[in-house]
Amino acid sequence: MSRDLSKDVLGAVKRKTGKNITANSVGKVANTVQPNTLENEAELKKLIRRVADMANIKLSDAKLNEVAKTIQSSGMKTSNLESLMKMMLK
Repeated sequence: MSRDLSKDVLGAVKRKTGKNITANSVGKVANTVQPNTLENEAELKKLIRRVADMANIKLSDAKLNEVAKTIQSSGMKTSNLESLMKMMLK
């Protein structure tokens, strides 16, 4: 992830959630993502839940399912995670 995008994303998360998330904590989560993470529904939901917990966002099961379905139906690949982050922060 580029340095400017990292700052933009972390700043947007802080503004929206009030929680200061470090690039290091994002990196730890990002390092757990495997090529099949976005294709495997259970793994994708774990990832979404980890990110929501990290940002201190309450995520209902219905919202979790909606986000997972949207990601899977978009055909997004792990190489496009920066695009996903930009899309989520709009």
